Amino acid sequence: MMSTLWLKNRQLIFQLIGTVLAIALLIFLLKEDGWDEISAAMQKIKLIDLFWVAVLFSISRIAIVWRWHALLRSGGIDMRFKDSAALTFMGLFATNFLPTTIGGDVVRLAGAMQMGFDRAVCLASIAADRLIGMLGMAMTTPIGLVQAWGILKTGTAALSILTFTQKSIDFIKRTLSIFSIWIKKPISVLVSLAFSGIHMLCVFSSIYIFITGLGSHVSFWMIAGLWSLTYFITLIPISINGYGLQELSFTFLMSHIAGLTPAVSLTVAVLLRAYFLLSSLPGAAFLPSILSSIATQTKQSAASSGTLSE
Repeated sequence: MMSTLWLKNRQLIFQLIGTVLAIALLIFLLKEDGWDEISAAMQKIKLIDLFWVAVLFSISRIAIVWRWHALLRSGGIDMRFKDSAALTFMGLFATNFLPTTIGGDVVRLAGAMQMGFDRAVCLASIAADRLIGMLGMAMTTPIGLVQAWGILKTGTAALSILTFTQKSIDFIKRTLSIFSIWIKKPISVLVSLAFSGIHMLCVFSSIYIFITGLGSHVSFWMIAGLWSLTYFITLIPISINGYGLQELSFTFLMSHIAGLTPAVSLTVAVLLRAYFLLSSLPGAAFLPSILSSIATQTKQSAASSGTLSE
């Protein structure tokens, strides 16, 4: 019984352990750097900066909606924009607040199916949406790699990068077969990629505003490169939704490469996480109906399997 439970949940258990370790390291950093310095850094943030970052995150979320909506429409799915927005925000909320039970992509797919749309095309559009998001970030990653190569070329880090690179290549190979729907429609892909660029620009600008507001300076392009590196590091499945890992990697890169103090780097990392969480909250209003639908479908599948086995 225990061995079966372990086999079914070992990845989740490893991620839970990774999350706990990452958070423990964050707490250690907070103590080492001094609560007073971090508290002082927090107090430097002006309300006007918080407002502008909120505006940028709002634009970022809408751009993400349009990125997927463009793929849906070009794939023959005649979904209204408000429905695409509802499903996208539900997915964002599920990803941020329900990472141990259900993924944001599953929520989007279940919602689209509940609306009566074709499962295969919707699934392909979600995979393509994820791939385009990765492609957008990959465009600025070389900037970060050049800046961070002195640190990343060490054995352990290089092995991690190579392992993740291989996983990314495998993911791309698997997705390209699904992506075939849009191969003949390059305009829709470019439009979707442009919306991904808007999203990235908003995130990079938010980081720039926070760093400047804290009395430090880092070039916009260095921010773009180092955040892209943080993004790909966070995708390594060693913690739940990158909790702790994102903050640790961002703090490390900004401190050791951009020259920021750990207090400023960690303050920005925590503020960013807060905005990512808060900006996904609208999805909570739509999520219960989809979760109910998923639960019903699961019960029906289980009942059908039970009947067949009998």
